[in-house]
Amino acid sequence: MAAGGQQRGIAIPFGVALLGIGVFSTMDAVMKGLALSIGAYNALLWRTAAGALLGGTVFLVRRMAWPRGTALRMHLVRGSMSSVMAVLFFWGLARVPMAQAIALAFIAPLVALYLAALWLGEKIRRRAILASLLGFAGVAVILFGQARAELGRDALEGSIAILCSAALYAGNIILMRAQARVAGPVEVAFFMSAIMSACFLVAAPVFAAVPPRAAWPAILAAAALAFASLMLLAWAYARAEAQHLAPTEYSGFVWAAFYGWLVFSEPVRPFTLAGAAMIVVACLIAARTRLPAEHAEGAI
Repeated sequence: MAAGGQQRGIAIPFGVALLGIGVFSTMDAVMKGLALSIGAYNALLWRTAAGALLGGTVFLVRRMAWPRGTALRMHLVRGSMSSVMAVLFFWGLARVPMAQAIALAFIAPLVALYLAALWLGEKIRRRAILASLLGFAGVAVILFGQARAELGRDALEGSIAILCSAALYAGNIILMRAQARVAGPVEVAFFMSAIMSACFLVAAPVFAAVPPRAAWPAILAAAALAFASLMLLAWAYARAEAQHLAPTEYSGFVWAAFYGWLVFSEPVRPFTLAGAAMIVVACLIAARTRLPAEHAEGAI
């Protein structure tokens, strides 16, 4: 594409990001079941270890070069941050309905929108702000409905953990965009799994336990889903600004409500449905944003 005044729509990277969130949400459902059966720490330890083995195999078969400098530092920072973020999130997810957990996590794209301007120098366009605000309004509707339910102390503690995880995830979204500029999808997915696994191994002498045989299919499925979602999101974030793709996070609520109802018999309330509709509209608004040509040309 010529570098003149032409622009290319972000429909494809936006759609790939939506698919990545859908795959990630499926992994969340699998991980919630594992966290309930073997604990959040062991679920994450064995999932990331399996993911590292899978990613390492692909990395070696393709004979990819070992990252250096900025790319390596980016992997280390994001992998370490994601380790803390993941433990908090899945510990909370085991205590909170999936729909509410994802709703609480939606503060992350809102924070990320402004971190993108602060850290990456991205210009915040009016349409992106409108999409994020509308998505946040949908989350507020969901929380209002959830507040009317009796959740108990465990759910309160779980909600606090998820909010802390969401604050870290806001920075993670921005790092995802910066990381995608210097590393390919396979490299990103492999090093995320490997570094997270290394972080969890530090506590292995105290907390690690070998999972029962019945848990291994779910562990391997979660690893494959996590690896696939990381690759999809890395591909999308290499081709569009964080402010355009951040609203796709809201679609995760629809998946969470579905899996919560289907797998864990968690009811979907009217306020939840109303908020979900607002979130979908926010995603549609964001999808109509255009991507400047220079970002398209820098795609990998």
